[in-house]
Amino acid sequence: MQSEGRRRWQQRYDAARTKGQVRNVDFTTLSGMQVEPVYGPSAAVEAVDARMDRIGWPGEFPFTRGLYATGYRGRPWTIRQFAGFGNAAQTNERYKMILARGGGGLSVAFDMPTLMGRDSDDPMSLGEVGHCGVAIDTATDMDVLFGDIPLRDVTTSMTISGPAVPVFCMYLVSAERQGVDPSVLNGTLQTDIFKEYIAQKEWLFDPQPHLRLIGDLMAYCADEIPAYKPLSVSGYHIREAGSTAAQELAFTLADGFAYVELGLSRRLDIETFAPGLSFFFDSHLDFFEEIAKFRAGRRIWARWLRDVYGAKTEKAQWLRFHTQTAGVSLTAQQPLNNVVRTAVEALAAVLGGTNSLHTNALDETLALPTEQSAEVALRTQQVLMEETGICNVADPLGGSWYVEALTDQIEAGTNRIFDRILAMGSTAHNSGDLSALATTIADNVGATDARVWPMTSGILRGIEEGWFMAQIGDAAFDYQIALEKGDKKVVGVNTLTESVSPELEILRVSHEVETAQVRELRARKGARDLAAVEAAVEKMVAVSRTDENMIPAMLEAVRAEATLGEICNALREEWGVYREPARF
Repeated sequence: MQSEGRRRWQQRYDAARTKGQVRNVDFTTLSGMQVEPVYGPSAAVEAVDARMDRIGWPGEFPFTRGLYATGYRGRPWTIRQFAGFGNAAQTNERYKMILARGGGGLSVAFDMPTLMGRDSDDPMSLGEVGHCGVAIDTATDMDVLFGDIPLRDVTTSMTISGPAVPVFCMYLVSAERQGVDPSVLNGTLQTDIFKEYIAQKEWLFDPQPHLRLIGDLMAYCADEIPAYKPLSVSGYHIREAGSTAAQELAFTLADGFAYVELGLSRRLDIETFAPGLSFFFDSHLDFFEEIAKFRAGRRIWARWLRDVYGAKTEKAQWLRFHTQTAGVSLTAQQPLNNVVRTAVEALAAVLGGTNSLHTNALDETLALPTEQSAEVALRTQQVLMEETGICNVADPLGGSWYVEALTDQIEAGTNRIFDRILAMGSTAHNSGDLSALATTIADNVGATDARVWPMTSGILRGIEEGWFMAQIGDAAFDYQIALEKGDKKVVGVNTLTESVSPELEILRVSHEVETAQVRELRARKGARDLAAVEAAVEKMVAVSRTDENMIPAMLEAVRAEATLGEICNALREEWGVYREPARF
């Protein structure tokens, strides 16, 4: 006799299979044993198991066990390798290699000048052009970056926040030049400015102007590019800065709630804009803790979106997320060990239900990946996908006493951090009373003052007071002490340090890349209609002084070949530059 829960799951699974959403491949073990697409308790056990309302079945609220009834039987995770170095032509060749060898999507890494909204010929860019990612100065660079790669057919993620909006406009213009209707584009833009103030420190302006741009982008994408996700809320950089798993989850979800509040302040329909929010998490080395973190994250997000922010459709309640293996776990000592670390972290991400995944290369603690190390990182995912049987069963660890207990612990720790953030806001709330929060949210819809929104006001206060930095700093210090005492072991660093590993050949970006990029940029500037550029930039600034959406005006500036630095500098002059308060 089937339980009610299993019957619900079976109906979802059968509906997906009828629609052709279950792959026609071999779902047996290596020895040929048949496996079921999902496992759960017997009907008798489920009837008395108090955990089942918290765990549920794959594809049903609160999505602890995954967003889809089919799990990876329907569609495996997207292999999305993060890449970018040198100039656009060099990175274009790497992208073609990734796609030719089985990568399912692209993820753009930008160099430091681009991340800071500066041109390659800016004096502050000297020595940094093309070194930690690809240099992008104008829409023409974007044309080269995606040359012979049809943007209508490839999902593209871009990891950039401060100048994300003008860079995205360059991407749209490049698509137009390919003859692609921008409305069909699919992918993700990071855009998450809160995590910059909290951890990564790549901002341009005060928080409010950044939120203005993000709100404009959310509205524009909701209307014009419905499949594109304009915001990827990033916990990755928070974890890499030294936070705990619970801090990573809490700070990231809190940021996500603040962006929901931003959408509601614009009177956007939550059923339309919430599916355009995605997340980006770290997968670290504590295997089971990471799996529990991902499961708890889906559950928390779904409940808050439904019970606090009023989302009624499942897609608006879903926490979709990309994962990257932990760069901070890689070691310069015995770097071949990093292949093992990355494989374990990737396995945790997959068992946690990630929607897409990047695996780090073994040499990334020393330099950007070589072509060979990038291939090993790609093959790591492909071995997991094709050889391990991971895709056969949805949430194979669901119901594990250990995993479920850890999931509950991380959820409880996350809620305690929410309470601290809410207490810093303008109105005291308790995360255990979601109905009171929902009432406040309903009363505030359309309010443009960030101080009336419970999570937004708490985050802004925490940034202003340095609270987030202090929490991450304390966690990082505690870990470092444990490492130095030997309580935490890292193979090749503080234990088992003997090795026969040879010295690696690493990727070195020639200074000629910077020289050539600067030379090309200056030639482009000299060939433009300067009057048209200046007029377009001036119009963009004029629009910034109104309530009008800035995206169309910024697109016009990009079409005129205004550079990233020219656009960002004009807005710096208008809005000022953010200076982080000194904290001791």
